[in-house]
Amino acid sequence: MLRLEDVTVRFGRRIALDGVDLEVADREIVCVLGPSGSGKSTLLRAVAGLQTPDGGRVLLGGADQAGVPVHRRGVGMMFQDHQLFPQRDVAGNVAFGLRMHGVPKAERQRRVEELLVLVGLPGAAKRAAAALSGGEQQRVALARALAPRPRLLMLDEPLGQLDRTLRERLVVELRSLFERLGTTVLAVTHDQGEAFALADRVVVMRNGRIAQSGSPREVWRRPASEFVARFLGFDNVVPATVTGEAADTPWGKVPVPAGSPQGACRLLVRPAAVRLEGPDVGLPCTVASLTFRGHHVAVTLRPHDAPPLEAECTPSDAPAVGATVGAAFAVDDVVVLPTGAG
Repeated sequence: MLRLEDVTVRFGRRIALDGVDLEVADREIVCVLGPSGSGKSTLLRAVAGLQTPDGGRVLLGGADQAGVPVHRRGVGMMFQDHQLFPQRDVAGNVAFGLRMHGVPKAERQRRVEELLVLVGLPGAAKRAAAALSGGEQQRVALARALAPRPRLLMLDEPLGQLDRTLRERLVVELRSLFERLGTTVLAVTHDQGEAFALADRVVVMRNGRIAQSGSPREVWRRPASEFVARFLGFDNVVPATVTGEAADTPWGKVPVPAGSPQGACRLLVRPAAVRLEGPDVGLPCTVASLTFRGHHVAVTLRPHDAPPLEAECTPSDAPAVGATVGAAFAVDDVVVLPTGAG
């Protein structure tokens, strides 16, 4: 459906996209993640035709899009601020693209009604756009983007202005809707939870390049570099030396998966790998802080003469701040990061 070949975009001396190669299959949902300035929004704009690449090619359905204007690319776009027309009612907003394509009135009305049912707003056609809640505006913007049946739907921080509870509910609804419609989606978001819940494939960007691409499970379980690990929120990364099935680390011996590369490396120890034991077992630590995160508690441990260590446990098993505990390590959540990966 979509292929980027060596796409480069420069703004003066700054390279926003640096030779990016990316493919999105028909009916695939791909979410692009990355810190501010990583190039993810520029990538979206290059695909849409809002930004002309300085090098490389953007192909849709195998056709080079060089010189093809935005309105002829057959893509739909939905932005963070929704960009609804406040002077129009819901039906007028949803039907806008259909009117621009010359779709007859009766067919427009049928399509609007069909889409409002799909996005969970049946009977809302005559409501004023300006009177809608944030979640309702998001649904109307989605219906408008889907109305012309785009071959590719692009989402730019689509849920960014909504509160977390509403975001979590809508992202599940969006995935279900896209699967039902067979929609091909390229989305940009800064919210990792949103991306991992929505996507078939996650693409992490850094400095205009793709740092890792894979299924949500692959990226989460096996970050390709220290940068990706830290971007995903894992702070237990230390220098180590692997010998056999163990690594020498500032925290002592840590088991590593069988077949791990040998020698000097950077080691990721997920919080789930850190098991809290009695003070006479494993690495002696003082409990520095507890952070409640719904179904689990993040525990910051202070070992003697070693970097802080984050563990996690259930709320009922959380130790007291100031307590002395032992830390042991489970191999399933230890990752040897590729040598030389930033």
